[in-house]
Amino acid sequence: MNKLNKSIDKFCILHPRFGIQNLMLYIAIANAAVFLLDRFATGGMSLSDLLCFYPGYVLRGQIWRLVTFVLIPESGTAFSVLISCYFYYWIGTTLERQWGTAKFTCYYLSGMLLTVVGTSIVSVLVGASIPVYSAHYVNFAMFLAFAVLWPDAQVLLFFIIPIKIKYLAYADLAFFAYNILRYVLGGVWFFSIIPIMALLNFVIFFWPELQRFMKLESKRPVRTPRQAASETRREAHTASAGIRKCAVCGRTNVTDPELDFRYCSRCSGYHCFCSDHIFSHVHFTEDQP
Repeated sequence: MNKLNKSIDKFCILHPRFGIQNLMLYIAIANAAVFLLDRFATGGMSLSDLLCFYPGYVLRGQIWRLVTFVLIPESGTAFSVLISCYFYYWIGTTLERQWGTAKFTCYYLSGMLLTVVGTSIVSVLVGASIPVYSAHYVNFAMFLAFAVLWPDAQVLLFFIIPIKIKYLAYADLAFFAYNILRYVLGGVWFFSIIPIMALLNFVIFFWPELQRFMKLESKRPVRTPRQAASETRREAHTASAGIRKCAVCGRTNVTDPELDFRYCSRCSGYHCFCSDHIFSHVHFTEDQP
């Protein structure tokens, strides 16, 4: 998993012009347009029916369905679709500014690919084509990425109650786990493959950070405030000596002189990151070592 993550980062660094700039703007506009055109559909077939991913039709040559399913908005009223389009546009463009067009495009395309693969696997297991209307799970992985990078960003719930993004992410993950459990207990476990594949996209891109959080903290000695301050001074001394070490991957400017190392002003403490992780790491807080 680490090799795959590093390969993606390397590809994005070597090909900064890869991808579609303002990708989420185009997708949001397309979602709104498809919603409006579906309202005027006649004859029993809507535009969404022509754009959805349907394995059987893809095998018959309708290959556009491999990508056009993301142009279909999630079901709802005109108001809810409008809010959804704006919300995902905001999240997507923020991630693109943070990561760059190349990495964001890779993240979104990876989510699309995994959705197609997961749905195809389920279709084979079921023995019938499973249609995919909308990029629900692709957007879910995008939302998780945003929540990890900006957990304290606030939105207005019901346009009244301010709530931090991380709490919405916890609720989404709980609902995500509930759906998987429901599929398993209902004897249709194979339907859980599709949401799990969506989560896999998030895991691939955030594997170094997830590794850090998966370490057993109980094995580490509890540090007093004095010990924590002492460690911070040692890190500062190391930096003053010219040695910079990435807090995510452990590489230094000695072992990898071609990398650029910088310190994050949003992290609590004195933490340095290499160019591969300066924009994608999980920020250290006061309660973390």
